[in-house]
This record gives sequence, C-alpha cells and structure tokens, in this order.
Amino acid sequence: MNAPRLDHLVLPDLRSLALDGRTWAEVSLATLRENFRVVREHVGPQVAICAVVKADGYGHGATECALALEAEGAPWLGVTDAAEGRTLRSAGIWTRILLMTGIWRGEEDSIVAHNLTPTVWENWHIDRLEKAARKQQVVLPVHLKVDTGMNRLGTTVQALPELCEKLAACEHLRVEGVSTHFAAAEVMDSDETSRQTARFEKALAILAAQGLHPPLVHMGNSAAVSARPETWKTMVRPGILLYGYALPTVRDGQVTAESSLPLRPVLSWKTRILTVKDVAAGEAVGYMGTYITQERSRIAVVPVGYADGYPRLLSNRARVIVRGEYAPVVGRVSMDLTMVDVGHIAGAAVGDEVILIGASGTKSVDAVDLAAWCESVPYEILCGISQRVPRVYS
Repeated sequence: MNAPRLDHLVLPDLRSLALDGRTWAEVSLATLRENFRVVREHVGPQVAICAVVKADGYGHGATECALALEAEGAPWLGVTDAAEGRTLRSAGIWTRILLMTGIWRGEEDSIVAHNLTPTVWENWHIDRLEKAARKQQVVLPVHLKVDTGMNRLGTTVQALPELCEKLAACEHLRVEGVSTHFAAAEVMDSDETSRQTARFEKALAILAAQGLHPPLVHMGNSAAVSARPETWKTMVRPGILLYGYALPTVRDGQVTAESSLPLRPVLSWKTRILTVKDVAAGEAVGYMGTYITQERSRIAVVPVGYADGYPRLLSNRARVIVRGEYAPVVGRVSMDLTMVDVGHIAGAAVGDEVILIGASGTKSVDAVDLAAWCESVPYEILCGISQRVPRVYS
C-alpha cells in the first residue's frame, strides 16, 4: 500500500503559510517524539507503550502524529475504532493498532483484513471475530477489557469466567492482552483506584485459572503513568502526556503537585490581527454588549471564533499574547471573530501575530489555561480545534 511518508507531510515554509492563513496551528512532531522518549524513559524498557492517537491525535493530526511515533519506535498506537485504524493503515502505518472501544457489527472482516487488534468484552464480539478470522485463515490477537468500576466498557469480573471459557475454545482468536481503565488515577487519596486495582488482580487470577496468560496487561492511562507506577503492568496507554500535558495530582480536592515529567506542548495555535478600532469610553463591544469600555480603547479584531474551536466560554475571560504582551479577550467570542484589547501594547497593528496557545518570551497560554477559563479540561480544548484550522507540521 503506497502512501506519503512523514517527510512528505511536513510543510517547510511555515512562515509563508502563516502569513496567508487566517488562523493556524503549529504542530511540532520533533516535540512529540521527544515527549515519547520522556515517557519511555519514565516507565522503563520492560513496559510497552501504546501511544494514543485517537480523536485525530487529540486534535494534532492522527496520521502525522502516528507516523512520527512509529518512526520513534512506538510499538503500539491506540485509536477509538476501526474507522480510525483503517485511516492509519491507508497512510502506510504498520505499527500495531489497538481498537480501544470495541467493534461494530459488520466490520469484523475489515478489522481482520487490516490487521487491527480489537478490544472485546461481549459474546457477540467473540463470535463475529472468530468467524471472520476463520474465513481469512488467520489467528487474530484480541485484548479483553474488564470493567473494574468505571461502569463504562468491559465485562464484569462476575461474568469473566464464562467469557474466558468462550475465548479459550476459539481456534482463531488469541488473547494477547487484558486491560481496564481507571476513573480517577490522579486523585491520590481516593480509594477507588485501589479498589479497581484489586478487582483487576482478581480478574487476572480468573484468566490464569482458565489457562489464559496474556503477555500484555494494561491499566495505566496518562494519569496513572504520571503518578501510579504500581499500575503500569506490562503496557501503558499515554495520551495527553504525549502531547505535552501532564496531569497534576490531587489530594483533599486540591492540586498537590504538578507532574515532574519534562514534557512540552506539541501544539501552538496562532492567528493575526485583522483590524484595529479606536473605541470611545462607555461603548459596548461585541454581541449583547457584555463588555463596556472604561476608557478610550484600542480593540483588535482577530479572525478566530467558536467555529474554529475557540470556545464562546472564553468571552471576557481569556487572554492572548500580542507582541510579547498579554491582551485580554473582550466581549463575546463569535463564530468567526474575537476581540482583544491592545490599548496597552504599543504599535499593535493589522497583521501582527496573535498567540492563542503558545509562548512568547516569558509569556505563555496553554490548553490548561483555556480549559480553566472554560471550566473544562485540556482534552476538550485540543480536540475541539476544528478542521478549518490548518495544521502546519515541523
């Protein structure tokens, strides 16, 4: 299968594209690879890494990120479903791909044909995949998911013995892995993670009693990779960590420590000043007049809005960086436009670069900041950057 490789996906003349663009995101694949190396060193050589690139690589571009991670030696890539997996295969990616949220009826033949590794927990998952693998005369590796308390996906511990018997009887399925997912691994004084771990250990004992000894045992998401080495087992599934955001630990409802992992954000998001207006004191700015100027002001309009993934909740809350200085967002963020006050920034003019996510000198704004202003999480901010924002890779 012929497909463009990584070097063909990188756009070298970033400045010329940025000058022509209304808003764009810069994605550093070198930083992504560096973050992968940090995680690999952190967990050690005995723990495999499933690098999660679901949701279009958390908004960074799944194909480009997957190619970079494959080049860096990632043994596994994690995606949501078969559709995401097929997209990576069509780009010429041959690293193992784990489908983390099961399968849909009717796609089992495609899963086998594209050498994708499904997560299973339903009887019908097993029946359909066994039939498809038999038809194509292969032995298909699968990963069994156990629900240890998330109450989302996976078989219960109580139903596990019967499911194990069914899997053990399959001639064309091989249980290569077993997994679970933590609900709150970053909350250090929560008993739930300990309870989930205990249930998972019980599940492993049931598998062993049935003669199933999968070599890949994985519990650890990004939070567990950062803070709970006792959960690493033989594989971990970092996601947001790879894109430069380490989750802080929480105790007694308070953030107690930032992660010590030396990670850097992979993505910067930028735009340019479209126009600048002088506005008298006492004037309303934007829809519904939610911001009133207190003095004569200079308001810069930038061509980014909630259609680009810049949330409306940032209205009158967020700040951006212009000419190395912070500038507050004023008025309501609209579909295509946002206003910022640049009255205190000497010389701010049409065409000036505006940093929505990124850094300039000692000033920075990241996805954690935007998430805090939106009362959300950085995952939502990154995944929400829309497809009309071009990604520029370097």
